[in-house]
Amino acid sequence: MAISIKIKELRASLPQGVKLVAVSKFHPAEAITEAYNAGQRTFGESRVQELLAKYEALPKDIEWQMIGHLQTNKVRQIVPFVSLIQSVDSVRLAGCINREAERIGRVVDILLEIHVAQEESKTGWKYDELLLFLQSQEFKALKNIRVRGVMGMATNTDDEAVIRADFECLASHYNELKSHFGEEFDTLSMGMSDDYELAVECGSTMVRIGSSIFGNREY
Repeated sequence: MAISIKIKELRASLPQGVKLVAVSKFHPAEAITEAYNAGQRTFGESRVQELLAKYEALPKDIEWQMIGHLQTNKVRQIVPFVSLIQSVDSVRLAGCINREAERIGRVVDILLEIHVAQEESKTGWKYDELLLFLQSQEFKALKNIRVRGVMGMATNTDDEAVIRADFECLASHYNELKSHFGEEFDTLSMGMSDDYELAVECGSTMVRIGSSIFGNREY
C-alpha cells in the first residue's frame, strides 16, 4: 500500500485531538515527501545528523521533532529549528537545551521522558527524581524551555496487560503534572505502530508511528 494511503487511513482512524508524528528515521527523503504530499507535516527523527540532512533537503514548513536519545553536544545543532524535543531525560540535557535556546533568543518546546517500562535499558526519568527536579530552583530558572507534557515507551512485550499498565502509569503521571503546569501542558506522547490504539485508549494525545507508514526501517 502506498505511503500516502497509509497516512490518510491512519489520520482518519485517530480520534480528534490525537496528533500523528510520522517517524521517518532511517527512511529516505523521497518517502517523507510522499507523506508530506498526503498532508502530513509532523515528522520524528532520532539521530541528529540524519535530522539535519533532512531539514536541509525538505520543505521548511515541516515540524521536525527529536524523539531519540539526545546527547548534550548535539543540542546546539537542532535548537534553531526543531519544533519539539520529546526525549528530555536529565537535568543536564534540560539545562543544555535552555542555554542554547537562550543564546539564540528562542523558547524551545520539550517533553519530559518518563521511564515506566520493565527494561532498564530504556531511557527516561524515574518519576520521583523528576518531581524533585521540577520542585527545584534549578528548574524554575529555565526560562527558555517550555514543558508541553510527557512521553514514554511501554515494555517491549506481547502481554497487553503489561503494556496497558505502563500506559496507564504514564497517563497518571501526566494528569498529576498537568495540575502543576496548566494549559500549555497538553501533550501525552505514547504509542507506536504496534500499540498506538491501546495508547489512545489510555489517553495518549500524540502517537509516534513509523513502520505502519513507511514499512520496515532501512538501517
